[in-house]
Amino acid sequence: MPSTETFRIPKHRRHVPTARQRVRKALAGWGVGDELADSVTLLANELVTNAVTHCRVTHALVEVRLTLDGPALTLEVADPDRDRLPRPHDSAPDEEGGRGLALVAALADGWGHRQEAYAKCVWARFRVTETAGTHVPARA
Repeated sequence: MPSTETFRIPKHRRHVPTARQRVRKALAGWGVGDELADSVTLLANELVTNAVTHCRVTHALVEVRLTLDGPALTLEVADPDRDRLPRPHDSAPDEEGGRGLALVAALADGWGHRQEAYAKCVWARFRVTETAGTHVPARA
């Protein structure tokens, strides 16, 4: 049976660290290994930051869901601005932002987005293997 952790935070930058801490705590509770936990936490930070930065719905909540199901770990971040879909772009070397989705593509085994009835969801998937009770990344 899959393990799931779901929580919501207000759409404001000051709540991004809270999301990051909750993700890290859930992963630790599941025994997810350090390297994978670092990657998932970093991508949670990027996706939540994107949601709070780009969502145009006033007083919105951003939902974060982690699901560990056997060899698959999925991170999902949803916000109610369903028509503003993420678009990766090439950032100039002197730009301060715009590299979050490239980072997601580099660290996750797969990623994408979907429109739901009242929200959009950006997701990232990771393969995990079990070694001595601790989950570690499947890729070398």
